[in-house]
Amino acid sequence: MSVELVLWLFSFASVMALVGLTAYQLICLSDLEFDYINPYDSSSRINAVVIIEYVLQGVLCASFLLTLNWFPFLVMAPVTYYHVKLYMNRKHLIDVTEIFRQLHGEKKYRMIKLAFYFALFIISIYRLVMTAVLLFIDEDVNLVETRTI
Repeated sequence: MSVELVLWLFSFASVMALVGLTAYQLICLSDLEFDYINPYDSSSRINAVVIIEYVLQGVLCASFLLTLNWFPFLVMAPVTYYHVKLYMNRKHLIDVTEIFRQLHGEKKYRMIKLAFYFALFIISIYRLVMTAVLLFIDEDVNLVETRTI
């Protein structure tokens, strides 16, 4: 199995996890907005997955850099930088006392991230399929060459 195929399988799984984590955060904020959950539970649930999301996104970006896949790396680099900046300034967690004041902005932020992760999902699927098809075509060509010799 090719390293490229493993990278895109990892990318596919990681982006699926990122979409799931962001959707979970958005659902928690929607539940808070419609008063199905209290502010403490909502912020603690969101804060529990924020670090996981940041680490997963950073590892994915670093893996693209280390394998010299420049387009996905350059697409993900600004978001990774923004996540690092939020983490360094200690603004990555949601404050329980200010959650209602920030609710609209937090929902918009998560919707934009969800759209970004969906775009990455489309890129991941495309590159995964293209890599698999090219590997199978190359494998078939090598098989035909060995049979004719």
